[in-house]
Amino acid sequence: MNKVMTRTVQRHPASRPPTRRDTRRPGGSPPRPPGSGPTRTTPSLRTPTAVPQPRPTDLFADRLLLVLSGQRPVHAMLRHTAGPAYDDLAHLAEHGPLRAGGPRPVIRDIGYCEPRPGAIEAFVRIGTGDRLRAMAFRLELGRDNRWRCTAVELGGARPPAGHY
Repeated sequence: MNKVMTRTVQRHPASRPPTRRDTRRPGGSPPRPPGSGPTRTTPSLRTPTAVPQPRPTDLFADRLLLVLSGQRPVHAMLRHTAGPAYDDLAHLAEHGPLRAGGPRPVIRDIGYCEPRPGAIEAFVRIGTGDRLRAMAFRLELGRDNRWRCTAVELGGARPPAGHY
């Protein structure tokens, strides 16, 4: 297993951290006019940093949770699934295991492993109040370089083959 990411809410102390105080400028003074500060003799060496892209496991975990909790329709995953995964997802969403009243389900942890290049098997811990559920899914990279979900399971074994 390569990665486990925790999405729990971090508890911060009630007090605020100390702020930086600039002793050269009291709080009520106006800003300095342009050109009155120090001048640079060398150009800035900073380069714009690239925004990190979310992992496909994170994106699919969020999408699957929205569908299974009833916040999005099942057909929202139609172009993101392949093979029998859409049928399994439709069956799971129909039974609504995460739609129960109470707190909205949230993703607690995501972990994954790569059994071979172009395939990712992921697990997700979903918290609903005091209860934890497990979800597993498999992603495969298609010829068009898009990830698609090829299997999904929620809290147990897959449904029997002839359940549709």
